[in-house]
Amino acid sequence: MITPAATLPDSHLYNDDLAPTQPAQRTWTTYNFIALWFSMSMEVTTYMLASSLIAGGMDWKQAIFTILLGNVIVCVPMILNAHAGAKYGIPFPVFVRASFGLRGANLPAMLRAIVACGWFGIQSWIGGQSIHAMLGVIAPAVAAKPASLWICFLGFWLINMVVVWRGVESIRFLQSFSAPFMLVMSLTLLFWMLHKAGGFGPMLAAPSHFTTRHDFLHFFFPSLTAMVGYWATLSLNIPDFTRYSKNQESQIVGQAIGLPLAMVLYSFIGIAVTSASTVIFGASVWSPIDLLGRFHQPAVAAIALVCILVATLNVNIGANVVSPSNDFSNLAPRYISFRMGGMITGFLGLAMMPWKLMSTFGNYIFGWLIGYSGLLGPVAGIMVADYFIVRHTQLQVGALYHRGGPYEYSGGVNPRALVALVCGVAAALIGLFVPVLHFLYDYAWFVGFFLSAAVYVAMMKLSPVMQESLPALTQP
Repeated sequence: MITPAATLPDSHLYNDDLAPTQPAQRTWTTYNFIALWFSMSMEVTTYMLASSLIAGGMDWKQAIFTILLGNVIVCVPMILNAHAGAKYGIPFPVFVRASFGLRGANLPAMLRAIVACGWFGIQSWIGGQSIHAMLGVIAPAVAAKPASLWICFLGFWLINMVVVWRGVESIRFLQSFSAPFMLVMSLTLLFWMLHKAGGFGPMLAAPSHFTTRHDFLHFFFPSLTAMVGYWATLSLNIPDFTRYSKNQESQIVGQAIGLPLAMVLYSFIGIAVTSASTVIFGASVWSPIDLLGRFHQPAVAAIALVCILVATLNVNIGANVVSPSNDFSNLAPRYISFRMGGMITGFLGLAMMPWKLMSTFGNYIFGWLIGYSGLLGPVAGIMVADYFIVRHTQLQVGALYHRGGPYEYSGGVNPRALVALVCGVAAALIGLFVPVLHFLYDYAWFVGFFLSAAVYVAMMKLSPVMQESLPALTQP
């Protein structure tokens, strides 16, 4: 394997964290990838993703089908982008240099970071709601005051900021408990609602609210895009995990089994519980926190809400702070430390107003999930097209860490990738502004993915610079 450190002692392009993994580090088996997906799927936002389909009018069979199909689809770019990580041992920030250029890679990294900031705000809002719900059980009069929810939200946000300032090591020991906590909370809800609804029969008897096929399809296709968009971020940076895979088979089989299975199994809890809420309360209650607030057993409700709180803190720090903090720091390492990057993440998360993103199931699906899928779908399309169609999975690993090589393009930026990205994003999001083209927004991820991939391949194949560099491509 080429050792880039020997050719370029440049900390802006190479350090120990960005270096290709060595054979001794590649220990992840099929089981590890299945376990990874089960751990990442067991969180409140997954539950709410499933429950929002019921709240939107689907019955449980339609919701399960939509979730399964969406996750099977997103498995394809997930596994394709994972290939380079397993083959060359390189992480996402290095892999994306091949298509966007050594400096241009900062752009897709920033798009991913901004989305992570939004998720940070959403998780902070969920944590704040959990504290407020616990307050409602312990001191209802205090919780009834208008300012109490905002104090709880800002208090939980501040806890996250303190953890970031002190370093993520301060909660590392809790990470392994995140998934079990969520499982306990989910099963508590399931069995409570099972008892209240009188069994699984009534729970799953709630009919579809769609009276015609047209009405169903009008809701189905945007929902399918949202299912794909849910993991759009990770479909980009999955090489960060697969670089530790023992071989390609481990990551392919592990992800093909783990992602759809984990999402369907955990989503079923959200679907069953929300269906039961329709039977019990006469309306779909899509938020598990709202449901827990209806518990008449304070001790049970408090324990379950504490589980949500701890799990949310773990997920937020691990998934939504570490990556964007590093991305912001990478922009200007001399001026932005990891700690400062975390502060930027936190304040941008506030600025994105998560209370509006999560105010209704419609805002969550049609606003947040579909919206950012239109930004990240084009990036995924460019990465897949560059690696498989343009380069046929062949990369010069050393050149990914070296200025002046085939990935230098024009001053470190590949203008063809930028043009393809703009085309894809514009086509995916134009429906927000031009009503007659709104159907393009409903398919935002798909439109952006395929259009950007096609534009990128066409421009790269016509590029003399690209044609000259292709014969030199070798494996490490």
